[in-house]
Amino acid sequence: MYVQELEPVAGSLGLSALVAALPLVIVLVLLGGVRMKAHLAGLTGLLAAVLVAWLAYGMPLDQTASSAVQGAVFGIFPILWIVVNALWVYRMTVRTRHFDILRRSFGRLSDDPRIQALVVAFCFGALLEALAGFGAPVAICSVMLVALGFDPVRAAVVSLVANTAPVAFGAMGTPVVTLAQVTGLPLDDVASVVGRQTPLLALVVPLLLVALVDGRRGLRETWVPALACGVAFAVAQFVAANYVSAQLADIGAALLGAGALVAVPQARRPAAEPVRAAVLTGVRSEELDERDPRREIVRAYAPYALIVAVFSVAQIPAVKDWLAQATQTYDWPFLDVADPEGNPVGGNVFSLPVVSTGGTLVLFVGLATAVVLGVHARVAVREWLATVHELRFAILTVTSVLALAYVMNLSGQAATIGHFVAAAGAGLAFLSPVLGWFGVAVSGSDTSANALFGALQVTAARESGLSPELLAAANSSGGVLGKMISPQNLTIACAAVGLAGREGDLLRKVLPWSLGLLLVMCLIVVGQSTPVLGWMLP
Repeated sequence: MYVQELEPVAGSLGLSALVAALPLVIVLVLLGGVRMKAHLAGLTGLLAAVLVAWLAYGMPLDQTASSAVQGAVFGIFPILWIVVNALWVYRMTVRTRHFDILRRSFGRLSDDPRIQALVVAFCFGALLEALAGFGAPVAICSVMLVALGFDPVRAAVVSLVANTAPVAFGAMGTPVVTLAQVTGLPLDDVASVVGRQTPLLALVVPLLLVALVDGRRGLRETWVPALACGVAFAVAQFVAANYVSAQLADIGAALLGAGALVAVPQARRPAAEPVRAAVLTGVRSEELDERDPRREIVRAYAPYALIVAVFSVAQIPAVKDWLAQATQTYDWPFLDVADPEGNPVGGNVFSLPVVSTGGTLVLFVGLATAVVLGVHARVAVREWLATVHELRFAILTVTSVLALAYVMNLSGQAATIGHFVAAAGAGLAFLSPVLGWFGVAVSGSDTSANALFGALQVTAARESGLSPELLAAANSSGGVLGKMISPQNLTIACAAVGLAGREGDLLRKVLPWSLGLLLVMCLIVVGQSTPVLGWMLP
């Protein structure tokens, strides 16, 4: 049995924490300073974590390697299993041109560019984030806004800022699922607290978007539909995260937000010509004027309706229990780890939720989507393989980062850093979202940031007397605000709208909003750690 040590380096917690932090520092420097590709930075950090675990912490090499393999396996299933199948559904809608029908449907909802920004970037962007994540919402929404006549820079900025509130529950809840796994906290508990933080962002972001599109005039004239959209989105996200399913949080929020927006009479009024002239400085795509048969419009919306239906049925207690029967539990080979008190850690056992996991449910939706959209079986398989090929570097990045996280967690490196960071005491509640924000800013992924810092946050919380669920959730909620300034997202946005090389311009435009919203989130978490807002927590 390997027993974790907190102070393996010269019996000093400070020196041990310094050595334990080396893998994280290496990853962050390679990503943010050297601008190395994420998958290479992840693999380099993994190597550093293995060496620290073996040489500094004395973890046997076979157990170190085994913990890395377990992290990589978890990265593939269930994490990437969800992402691949969700993106496959999207690719089939593009292949059959039903995505174009959906785009035209959105364009006809309103001719007011401020409302279009809410429909496309906020609501539909949230739906794309729920299904795929990993930069897809920014790329697709930016292109759609340019097609509607938006200036490319404005389209990119609006899409980047909009891609905040849904991120923690993106890719069918992947970030919070990862957070629960690496921290050992129940998924429902973590999702519940995140669902009491990010909805507060959803109240603000739509108002911010109409201001970005049309300044004070946009805020003055369209604050009612923007607020209705934000409130509906926030309520749906809160209810789903707390009482239904973390996987459905963004889907329900996006649909209810769009419904509330369309229901407000003010949102359906034609925009004044001065507004359109001031905002729509680009060229509007002529494709938007095509009329689509109602039957095809229904088919275009069908995949998203199927996802809501399948996941809703899967949450029925009897069905949930039936699906869970297929879950396999294994004693992970070559791994026998105990914490500093001598208690076996959860990583010694590995669970494989074969059917009940979100990725398998999305696979069922994908099969149904192929039937509804008339995709031949051979073409559907080809699209699935093309999706894997498209995500090959993302797959390598996620597996290497999760392998790194598991090595750090099981060797005791994360615990050492957590005990050291706990010295911040009450200030830890303020710094917690900043750590998540920084992790996403350099990695481009809330999932990766949760894998890297989740266990650290929980350890520090327990040592300082704060709620582990609160700080774990704060890591994810703060992280969503780093998404808009991550080099990965900035590059995707620039490439999508033809602004290659202009990443610096976009960064200067979105950085103040990222920092401002981060400050709001830090204050929320501080409030929730005290009686002032403590009543908000479950």
